[in-house]
Amino acid sequence: MPDYRRAFQPGGTFFFTVVTYGRAPFLCHEPARRILRNAIDLCRAQHPFTIEAFVLLPDHLHAIWTLPPGDVDFSTRWGKIKKAFTTKWRAEGGKEASVSESLSRNRRAGIWQRRFWEHLIRDEADFARHLDYIHYNPVKHGCAPCPHDWPYSTFNRWTSRGAY
Repeated sequence: MPDYRRAFQPGGTFFFTVVTYGRAPFLCHEPARRILRNAIDLCRAQHPFTIEAFVLLPDHLHAIWTLPPGDVDFSTRWGKIKKAFTTKWRAEGGKEASVSESLSRNRRAGIWQRRFWEHLIRDEADFARHLDYIHYNPVKHGCAPCPHDWPYSTFNRWTSRGAY
């Protein structure tokens, strides 16, 4: 089994990719957006972090977060967000993919892929590259003709700041 090693930078800024199980395209539906927003808000109330940038696509999301000084625990945050989402999604009758008996025994649901991908943002140029990646992603995946047309993104917030 691969040895997964996470980036360690207290108070760091990180880029994340989180994917639905089997790339099921449900995240942009209104109930999923609402539940995800609530799960993130609940997590931030217990474990603060700053969302620098965000994009939600039908089957995955990208985010850039900055953690508080001295804090490195983004894994707990993503775990809490995924768990809160899954609990509420199921309670509201949200669909999930069937999983193998082995995954089911290990309490895995057919909603999220098991892990997430993270990258430590190293400097301003790296931040700018990942910011552009996040905001261009809906265009890359054919969800919108240009970044400002995609409603589930921080693109317009960054445009109003003069970043674009």
